[in-house]
Amino acid sequence: MNIDNTLKQPVDDSAYFAWRTQKLAYYPLQITSLIVDIKNPYQVSPQERQQLAHAIQRANLAIYRFAHPEIIDKNALTQFGAQLGLQRIDTTLCTEADGITALQVANAGEAQDYIPYSNHPLSWHTDGYYNAPEAQVWALLMYCVRQAASGGENAYVDHELAYIHLRDTDPRFITALMQAKVMTIPANIQQGQIVRAENTGPVFQFDGQGRLHMRYSGRQRYIEWLPDSTVQDAVACLREFLASDSPYHLHYRLNAGEGVLCNNVLHNRTGFQDGEEEAARRLVYRIRYYDRLNL
Repeated sequence: MNIDNTLKQPVDDSAYFAWRTQKLAYYPLQITSLIVDIKNPYQVSPQERQQLAHAIQRANLAIYRFAHPEIIDKNALTQFGAQLGLQRIDTTLCTEADGITALQVANAGEAQDYIPYSNHPLSWHTDGYYNAPEAQVWALLMYCVRQAASGGENAYVDHELAYIHLRDTDPRFITALMQAKVMTIPANIQQGQIVRAENTGPVFQFDGQGRLHMRYSGRQRYIEWLPDSTVQDAVACLREFLASDSPYHLHYRLNAGEGVLCNNVLHNRTGFQDGEEEAARRLVYRIRYYDRLNL
């Protein structure tokens, strides 16, 4: 099976409806159908690559499971990603020198000021929504080293399904959310110093090959939307869709030795509770890329 992952611009209705029919027909309703076992992260086999490609084509998402997690280190993760076309790594304030971010509860240092480094729930978002237009995050790799004692489940919605929902509801919503200045993330200022500049851009955009990218955060604070009634209605429609329990919402709690590969789909995370012992303290590695998965 070969699924066409290119959308057409909103004005091209015939191409859109052909793509929409195919997308909905092959979209998985069980996330377990997206799990791929990987024997050696340094040498992905043709069969494993084909299985990953099949999952990504269907949902822009794959759950991978390493056969020998006890030997996995950070280098294995970067080499695994590189074989799938992921080379250009995005960095944040809390990213380590190797380009990998350790997501765990931080009780000290700069990381403690940010929700991803706490056990609090994370609202719906795409990664790097605050990045500059020329530094958008197109793909994401996450790997679970340790589970929390309880909680920490993720939910995923393919951003292409969000596009379909909005366009089917009102095509004007797509046009509104493709405006260049529709969503602004104010500057991050710490102790009078600008840590990250203000960034403005669209929610939806296409690359040169007609593939969809989404930039979104469900946070109610610190997000400035273009003061336009259609924009406000579109955002409300999107929030309502994400808050629903549609068949397109995929839920999964990563086990140790498992990870996520995706083209930066919409995702969230429930709160969690760490245990007293280190083995029950959640640790997830995250790598963000300026590249899209090439499978």
